[in-house]
Amino acid sequence: MTTIKQRYESVKLRIADAAIRSNRKPEDIHLVAVTKHASMDEVRQLLEIGHVDFGESRVQHFTQLDAQVKEHIDRRSEIGELKQTEPVRWHFIGHLQRNKCRRVLPLARLVQSLDSLRLAEEIQESAEKKQLTVEVLVQVNVSGERNKSGVAPAAVTHILDQIDTMPNVVPRGMMCMAPFFEDAEETRPIFTRCREIFEDLKISPNVGSRFNVLSMGMSNDFEVAIECGANIVRVGTALFGEVDEVSDDSTAECAKS
Repeated sequence: MTTIKQRYESVKLRIADAAIRSNRKPEDIHLVAVTKHASMDEVRQLLEIGHVDFGESRVQHFTQLDAQVKEHIDRRSEIGELKQTEPVRWHFIGHLQRNKCRRVLPLARLVQSLDSLRLAEEIQESAEKKQLTVEVLVQVNVSGERNKSGVAPAAVTHILDQIDTMPNVVPRGMMCMAPFFEDAEETRPIFTRCREIFEDLKISPNVGSRFNVLSMGMSNDFEVAIECGANIVRVGTALFGEVDEVSDDSTAECAKS
């Protein structure tokens, strides 16, 4: 059986190879370790390696893990045994219910799943109350699947125009999910289309130079996503192993992360 460290090194090598194939630097691709089915012990092992970017899709698990991670870092830092020096960066990657914003926003470095104007308005209201600036990715439903959250491609410009009026919400880029295919190559047209939308938006007058993050690809297809232009990939299964679970619709999208 492989260890977390071995699986992590394997994923990092695959990321590097995909980056080189697309004439990019491996260090320009950020790996977000998706903790949905990870134990705290497995998270600790990645922290010991020095990994700092973690993604979560369930609010309760997110808040619990965040507290446990902070406690672990404080304890190990006190005795000088923690290699990781950068602060942990939490990415919220699941469907965010509007009534959960107040719990998520103070903890998340990046909300990757802004999927509606109503959610943007709720984030603005909550962030203003807490005096926060919240960085977000607009989740775009490029594949058009009904069971996937996300803004329709034709509506992305409109939602960005509206976000431009929200001083506490900063759009940093886009996120998308492809359907799960046994053959990852079948995701290429979807990731290519997402990259095209992203490049068009980057030159829009209301997004600015900070609109530079493209989050695409999960365990089954992250190499294709990188070849198509992703600079963030969200990987869970390839790091923490398979799980047997039937999820509800709000979490099923991340089951293959």
